[in-house]
Order: sequence, then C-alpha cells, then structure tokens
Amino acid sequence: MTRRVVIVGGGFGGMATARALARADVTVTVVDRRNHHLFQPLLYQVATAGLSPADIAEPIRSLLSDQRNTQVLLGEVERVAATDRQVHLTTGEKLDYDWLVLAAGARHGYFGHPEWEQHAPGLKTLGDALEIRRRILTAFEEAEWNPEARERLLTFVVVGAGATGVELAGAIADIARRAVADDFRSIDTRKARVVLVEGGPAVLNAFSAPLPDKAAEQLAELGVEVRLGARVTGVDEDGVELGEERISAATVLWAAGVDASPLARPLGETDRAGRLHVEADLSVPGHREIFVIGDAAHVEQDGKPVPGVAPAAQQMGAVVANAIRADLAGSPRPTFRYTDKGSMATIGRNRAIAEVGSFTTSGRLAWLMWLFIHLLTLVSLRNKILVFTKWFWAWISFDRSSRLLYESRSRRLPGAD
Repeated sequence: MTRRVVIVGGGFGGMATARALARADVTVTVVDRRNHHLFQPLLYQVATAGLSPADIAEPIRSLLSDQRNTQVLLGEVERVAATDRQVHLTTGEKLDYDWLVLAAGARHGYFGHPEWEQHAPGLKTLGDALEIRRRILTAFEEAEWNPEARERLLTFVVVGAGATGVELAGAIADIARRAVADDFRSIDTRKARVVLVEGGPAVLNAFSAPLPDKAAEQLAELGVEVRLGARVTGVDEDGVELGEERISAATVLWAAGVDASPLARPLGETDRAGRLHVEADLSVPGHREIFVIGDAAHVEQDGKPVPGVAPAAQQMGAVVANAIRADLAGSPRPTFRYTDKGSMATIGRNRAIAEVGSFTTSGRLAWLMWLFIHLLTLVSLRNKILVFTKWFWAWISFDRSSRLLYESRSRRLPGAD
C-alpha cells in the first residue's frame, strides 16, 4: 500500500515539500483554505496599488498539475488527531496520514490586543492587501470633499519598522508624492503625513550596521516620519496612542508582529509567538511522523532563531521531503541547517538596502538587486512577465496601475447609489 503524506498549507514551505516529493513512492495531499500560492514578499505592492492580486498568485492546482501522485484539496483544517494519525477538516472529513507536514504559516499578532485588528489591519493575505488598498485610496478620496477631516484623512500610520512596515511606509509616501499628486483638485496629496512607528531603537534592526541608518535616511528623503522607541498603547478608528501622545489618523496599518498558526500548538512547547519547538530534523518531539515548518516552527541555529522568511521555509520543505524519502529507504534522516542567502528591503523608487554575507549596499544598486531577485523567484513565468511589465511602466511613468476602488458594503462614498 502506498504511504500517505498530508501537507497543510500551500505557501513556500508546503509547496517546496510537495514538489520535492513529486517522484517519491507516496501519495501527497495538499490542503489549503485558499486555492492559490501567494508570493508574500510582494504583497505590499498589491496593498499599495502597484500590482494586482493575480500578478503575485497562482492556483495551487495549476502549479502541481503535473505531479500524478499529488492531490489538492480546498479546505480548512480544524485540528490534528496525532494519536489516530488523522487530520480533521472543518467539513467533518478526516484525512489519514503516515507523515504530516504542518506549514500553515502565521497571522499578524497584536501583543494581547486582538481588538486592535479591526482598526489596524495587518498584511498576510490577498484579502488583507485589498482591504489596506481600499483604506489608503478611500482616505484620499474622502479628503477631497471633507475639509474638516482632511488632516486626519491624510495621516497614515504604519506600526512596525521591519521589512513589511518600511516597504508599506515608503510605498504610501510614493503614492502621495508622485502617483496621485496630479489627480486631485482640492487637496495636495504631497502634504500627506506618513508616520512609521517602531518600539525598538532602529528601523530594519535585523540588518547589520550601517544599513538601518541608511534605511532611515532614505525614508526621510521620502518624507516619512520615523518614530523610534515608541510603543503603541491604543488603537481605535480615529488613530493611535503612543503612551501620552495621540496621533489622529484615518489609516493605521499593522506590521509589528506575527502569531503562528494554532494548529501545531497542542503538540508541544511553543515560544512567545506560538511557534512550536521542533527537533533537528524538523519533526515534533514525540511524533517523528509530524513535521512543522515555516512560520509555525521555532528552530535555533547558532544561538538565534531561524528567521521567518521564504528561503528558510523553502529549505525546510526540502529537508522534510528528504527525511520522508530517508524513512522510506530505512536511512538516517538529514538535519536542517539554514543557509542565509542574504536579506533585502526596498524603501521606494531607487531606494533599498541589501546584505549578502559581508557585502552590504544601499540606494539604487540595492534596489536593482531587489528587483532582479524578486523577479527571479516569482513562482511562474506568467507572474514574471506581468510583474516586469508593470514595474517597467511604473519606472518610466511614476504610475501605479492598480488604483481601483471596489465597492465596500461597510463604507461607501457620498453620492453612491
């Protein structure tokens, strides 16, 4: 009887595992509650009207269609019954497995304040990106006809100065100062206030010196106001509170933390972000048949946690596939060791920082490196062509081509029928 592998999650880790098992003597079932694989590093560009959703996503079925041993199921996992070796779906269906790979990713975390999410959305899914895009564009539209609330409407606060927060803040500043600057008559969008709030001492503090300072300089050139050592103590529909200070803002975006998928938590010890501590082969302690990878796994290497980035998840997926192949062959399993291929963050047009080993750079060279690497790693040729075309047009025209506002039942502009 052919043995069964169930993979929960069609992100970077899950897809890497499934593809590496294409010719293995197993049946593979990939379960995801969404039908697409998402290239998350470019999700902020959908949120800021630079790209459309289909530019950075591809159906999971399409990507795995040539793998005859692989089935894709659209569904949501309710829980894992480890003693029965079963995955329970919310529909009541049960999937038996010989090996289980939990690659369900993470959501944004609000440090014990889940009520803040309705006022400060995070950015993990296409739905999140479209909601953020709606809020940004609607703020400009409402500011055009509402002078009383104009200052609040033209204030944008981004919480968290990691890569996502910096990229969001820089892109919003670019929209205000270039993309829509000539489109309005009653407002000067170039006067929009973009505030980047960070509780730590530096932006992009995962990078080596002097790159965080270079990033701060480039943000300042874009007009972004950076607030370091500032912790959010409250968020509501009218703005944010930083201790005794209040910033009135119609748009608050959250990029300050992550909260791992709860699926793996009942299986063992977790860290503060809900990530499960795993063995060297990425299996769950006491359950060699269950692997946890990607944002849901806590892996220590050289005294530091492995970062929750796409290359790490892909490398984990490859190791898990090799571990399953080793089990089939009766051989020892490989252990995981993360190979850091470098880090990059874009800040705006011709602005970025990059760190590859001991080599560091910033500005236009880093920006060109960022463009090339992201084009190279997009999942399909179709995505590469679409993204390259839109980036090239944006570079020569300063335009953001996806500035469409879809009607929202929860918030409608005046005069809409």
